[in-house]
Amino acid sequence: MNSKFLIRSLMLASLMLTSAWAQNISVHNAWVRATVQGQKATGAFMTLTSKTDTRLVGVSTSVAGVAEVHEMKMDNNVMQMRALPDGLALPAGKAVALQPGGFHVMLMDLKLPLQKDTTIPLTMRFKDAKGVESSVEIKVPVSQVAPGGGKEHQHGEH
Repeated sequence: MNSKFLIRSLMLASLMLTSAWAQNISVHNAWVRATVQGQKATGAFMTLTSKTDTRLVGVSTSVAGVAEVHEMKMDNNVMQMRALPDGLALPAGKAVALQPGGFHVMLMDLKLPLQKDTTIPLTMRFKDAKGVESSVEIKVPVSQVAPGGGKEHQHGEH
């Protein structure tokens, strides 16, 4: 078997796996905020839509020692951020935005600076209403701003 055939076969299998996953959950406008040397945390943002009631129950990446699904909100005029131990609900058919100042993926204990115009791998773990777990790895672009030049929110110092 020649190597070109093997590579094409693996790419096709990868696309088929992504398509199977994408039949239930779609990811749009994913990005992670670029960092500077010495910065140990940043956020990843995207919009998730699931065809069925599902939960985002975990995330991981090779570029961070810790990756968690977080919520940021105001409580008695104090901004608070916390991990969501039970994950984030993705109601059927409803787009759920992970964005600066709200729900997001927190990447902590970064192993290297995340440079603009690169990508990082992010594995997302889901659990559907029947308790069936699935996961998928996506490549997330690193940027200073949201796709389309969205409003900046400093998020690297958590």
